[in-house]
Parts: sequence; C-alpha cells; structure tokens
Amino acid sequence: MDLDVFVTAHRTEWDRLDHLLHRGRRLTGTEADELVELYQRTATHLSLLQSSTPDPMLTARLTQLVARARATVTGTRRASWRDATRFLTAGFPAAVYRSRYWWIPTAVLSTVLAAVIGWWIGTHPEVQSAIAAPEDLRRMTSPGGEYETYYSSHPAASFAAQVWTNNAQAAAMCLVLGAFLCIPVIWILFINVLNLAVGIGLMSSAGRLDTFLGLILPHGMLELTAVFVAAGTGLRLGWTVIDPGPQSRRSALAQQGRAAIGMAIGLALVLFVSGVIEGFVTPSDLPTWGRITIGIAAELAFLAYVYILGGRAARAGDGGDVDATERSAELPVAA
Repeated sequence: MDLDVFVTAHRTEWDRLDHLLHRGRRLTGTEADELVELYQRTATHLSLLQSSTPDPMLTARLTQLVARARATVTGTRRASWRDATRFLTAGFPAAVYRSRYWWIPTAVLSTVLAAVIGWWIGTHPEVQSAIAAPEDLRRMTSPGGEYETYYSSHPAASFAAQVWTNNAQAAAMCLVLGAFLCIPVIWILFINVLNLAVGIGLMSSAGRLDTFLGLILPHGMLELTAVFVAAGTGLRLGWTVIDPGPQSRRSALAQQGRAAIGMAIGLALVLFVSGVIEGFVTPSDLPTWGRITIGIAAELAFLAYVYILGGRAARAGDGGDVDATERSAELPVAA
C-alpha cells in the first residue's frame, strides 16, 4: 500500500468525520447517518493500516478518531443508583455465594489452624518466652493489659476508621494478588491466622481466654468472614491462572478479575460494619453476652444476605460480573 496515496484518498473523509464529531448533538438526521457511515469506513481504514503499513502518527490519529466516533454512535453509559442497588442486592451477594466453595474451606482450615497454633503456644512456655519477655507477656495479658486497652486506646470514630482502612487493604491485597498463583494470598492469610493464634495462646496461658474471646468475637466474626471471602476469592483467581477451564486463560481471568473488583467494593462495606462494631461495641460497657450477641447478629445477617439474596441471584444467572452488553466480544472456544 502506498501510504501517501491512501492518505490523499481518504483524508477528506477523516476530516469530515472529525467535523461532525465536533458538532455533537446538533446533527441533523442526514448528518447522523453520515457520521455512522464515516465511522465504519474509518474503522476499516484503521484496520488496513494496522495490518499492512502501520504508521505511528497516522494510526494514533485514526485510533482516537474511531474511539470518539464509537462513543458518539453507541453512546456512553453512566452509572446510576439503579446500578448500585443491583450490585448490592444481586451482583455482590451472588459473587460471594458462587465462591462459597473456596472461602468456606478457607475459613474452616484457618480457624482450625489458629486453634491448633493457639493451643501449642498456650501449652508450651518456651514458645511464649520466644514471643516476648515474661514482663512483656504479663503487661499484655494481665487485667487492664494491652489486649484489653487496645480497643479503647483511641477515640471510637478514629479507631473504627483506622481498623476499616487496614482490613479493607488486607482484603483488597488478597483479591488483587491472587493472580500470582495464590502464594501472596496464602501468606497474608497465614499472618492473620498467626496473629489470632498468638492472642489465643497467650491469653489462655494466663487463664483469661474468656476475656479475649469476649473482646474478639463481637467484631471478629464478621471481620474474619470478610477476610476469608477475600482470601477464597483470591485463591480462586490464582487457580484460574493454573486451570482456566473451557475458557481461554485471558477470558477466564478477565471474568474472575471483574468479579473480584466488585467483591473488593462489597467487602469494603462489610468491613466498614465490622469496623463500626469494633470501634463502638467491643470497647463499650455492655456485658460480654450483649456484645457477642451483636456480633452474632451481624454475622447471621451477612450469611442470610449471601445465601438468600446471593443464592437467588446466582440461580438466576448472576455471577457478579458486569452485564453481557458491557463486556468485550469474545470468539467461541472449542470444547
């Protein structure tokens, strides 16, 4: 292809398309039809250039022109309150429900591992001495010690905001880093389990495990569930890299990645609730049974939300992905 001849032959059409795009909504019916036709022609010209004689400057100009024309022809879609409502009542709970075979085993194994490590720490003084000096252990576990004052060490609002930010970051890291063959997710999950196990072990060795559980359970049930959901989803994303199934690896990762992004937003809201409980309920003067009851109610509400709304949406075909009309077209893959 002679590039100079090609440009001379079609420059008038490109300039005309650019002119019509600048007119925006002031086009007549005839001009709108002309814009569609010029958009199709220019897209064809761009394809020919890219496949035969790619010229960086000309390709960049036509790419921009075609993108602007596509946005004008197809229209741009703006998010609305209806989208937010659909996400909260269908998309997010459906994504959590569909990934339950990943996060439920993750939760069970993590809880068992925390209990086993906690028992090991609590029954072996030499392990405790390796964690901290005896006076430091007494300062942490004694009545009025660091494990108790931690939740009231800052004003409730700022403490809740700090906890929410930290937990949301951990959940987001599990979701994002899952694509690296699951390894970062396993490490983040292990660190969280280890921190929990140390608290269980040290407080049980001091005979104050009931106090520790009374402090951790009100917010910890919902908080840990959110972390387990994030970790399970991250592991599922990592496994998609290894085994994408009948889809191409690129398509499978795109689908799971879009669902994971939505999951991060939804889990941030869940962790906001647990942060509020941790900031205002855990350090409150309510009796232990009252604080734990609030935690159980929050946990049961989340599970009902996932299994009722999410199950219904999942059975209707919602998987937490964007609408089919907003996805890129894909070629069929042989079985």
